[in-house]
Amino acid sequence: MDVPRTGARPRTRRVVLLAIAVAGLTVITAGMRWLKDRVPSVPRAQLWIGTVQRGPLTLEIRGQGTLVPTDFRWASAPVSARIDKVLVQAGAQVEPATVLIELINPDAELAALEADREVAAAESELARLGAQLDGTRLAQESVVASLGADVVMAKRRSTIDAAMAHKGVISDLESLESTDRAGQLVGRVEFERKRLAALRRGNAAQLDAQRAQVERLRALAELRHRQLDALHVRAGQAGVVQQVAVEIGQSVVAGAPLARIVVPDHLQARLRIPESSTEDLALGLSATIDTRSGVVAGEVVRIDPAAQNGVEGVIQLARTGDVLHIARPAIGEAHQTAALFKLDGAGEARRVAVRFGRAALKDIEITGGLSAGDQVVLSDMSKWDGNDRLGIE
Repeated sequence: MDVPRTGARPRTRRVVLLAIAVAGLTVITAGMRWLKDRVPSVPRAQLWIGTVQRGPLTLEIRGQGTLVPTDFRWASAPVSARIDKVLVQAGAQVEPATVLIELINPDAELAALEADREVAAAESELARLGAQLDGTRLAQESVVASLGADVVMAKRRSTIDAAMAHKGVISDLESLESTDRAGQLVGRVEFERKRLAALRRGNAAQLDAQRAQVERLRALAELRHRQLDALHVRAGQAGVVQQVAVEIGQSVVAGAPLARIVVPDHLQARLRIPESSTEDLALGLSATIDTRSGVVAGEVVRIDPAAQNGVEGVIQLARTGDVLHIARPAIGEAHQTAALFKLDGAGEARRVAVRFGRAALKDIEITGGLSAGDQVVLSDMSKWDGNDRLGIE
């Protein structure tokens, strides 16, 4: 009798399942190894690739800024006043005598009138004093003249009396009295002449003092009138009104700035340079300024530690000798190290460390990590930070 065998088919099934599992695990392991070793690919057309070159490199920095006038003046208020009229606006062409603003100051007008009155009074006093002193001088001159005549008569009388005394007609006493009287008159005339000279000197001093007073008051009156005329504020120089700083009805103090006049032919470019680019700046460096209507040459004359837009300028820092350089990549700054993908010629790019030197506007110096002729990816590759190799399609 035949007996059926059991257990053979289940063992065969287990062997088959085990073989399938081993084969699957092998396939998975191989696939994982293949995926691990597979390099990501990037289309070449999407990359910015630059070639390292050797040669001179012009180091420049670019900045934007404004053209500012170097020749200008502020028209200011001569005295405290109120703005009555504004006759020009910003942008107007003016000459030195052009009236910009008219001011009102009643005190200045009153002061000019008072100064004129004081001048008139002083001139009147000068005339009165002159007449008075002339009168006293003439009176003294009359005294001197009269005494001079008396002296002449006394001398004649003394001579006659001396002759008569010699003849015995009169006594010697009377002759001596005549001689003494003539001598007294001579002495008196001399005294009155000295008095007349002192009077003349005194009169001249008084007149000089009064004339000085008149001149002082006239100068003060001229000042008052100049201040009054200065209420018509003029430009003072030919140019263009850049700014009017006041409005009608506004009160201003003496010296307050009212309007700014500039000479448009004398301008200076003020550029804003990034702080990271100012290390090599120096006075005297050559520069080119694009005024939007032309390019002009210039040089650096001042460096402001605290450096608005309207013009663009390029300052040439230096020109190097024979150095390695490349177009400035998306990452990496002057005097720093950055990781760039270098093409190896086999359709792949490997990440290498590149040391940078000095930077120009468009190029940057290579001081290590690359050689002449090397090609590197200059694009922003931050999305591939986890990869050291890339395939280039």
